[in-house]
Amino acid sequence: MLWRHGRTSWNVQDRAQGQADIPLDPVGRRQARRAAPALASFEPAFVWSSDLDRARSTARELAVLTGLEVRLDARLREYDVGIRQGTTFAEFRRSHPEVYERFFAEENYRVPGAELPSEVDERMTAVLGDAAAALGEGRTGVLVGHGAALRSGLLAFFDAPPRMREMFAGMANCAWTVLEEHPQRGWQIVDYNARTLPGASSALADEMPPHHVSNDAPARP
Repeated sequence: MLWRHGRTSWNVQDRAQGQADIPLDPVGRRQARRAAPALASFEPAFVWSSDLDRARSTARELAVLTGLEVRLDARLREYDVGIRQGTTFAEFRRSHPEVYERFFAEENYRVPGAELPSEVDERMTAVLGDAAAALGEGRTGVLVGHGAALRSGLLAFFDAPPRMREMFAGMANCAWTVLEEHPQRGWQIVDYNARTLPGASSALADEMPPHHVSNDAPARP
């Protein structure tokens, strides 16, 4: 389970937080307290969290209910956004118009002072892989992190092209994403941007095998 932190004052203002250590606001603390029992019902084997305050405080609500000690892992941090930190998109565009244009036009552009998107993908893939490897059969782990890094990390974990990012809405504060390992198909997304518990998934009667494109396939008429 990938769990985004609760709300902060900068979320309300639409400011890029990056790795600034912004705490939860009162609404964010309430969100974490409300969401924690749902995640606790999965009886997690472990809780790993970004070491930034807003994620740590969110994870702590789950730790209180489960008795687990939160493991802090800097790989779960939000993007380091460099000169974007603390700005809204409108402010960023006014102060750095050329950087703003390249930020939206180039796939792996480094904003001055920031991480490359590919660097975030690398660390997020590593921590998700380590978490998956640490799970015993039938057990659940919870990773507490940040909206942009979790969305990018999810795509990287599945080796999906970055352009598919646009298919996924941003995760809401204190929403979570559920991944489940299928015995034949490997890891699958069971629920995304959820704030309620998913029903049990089942095989579809008309489920098709994986599609493989063959170079020898006959041309269509």
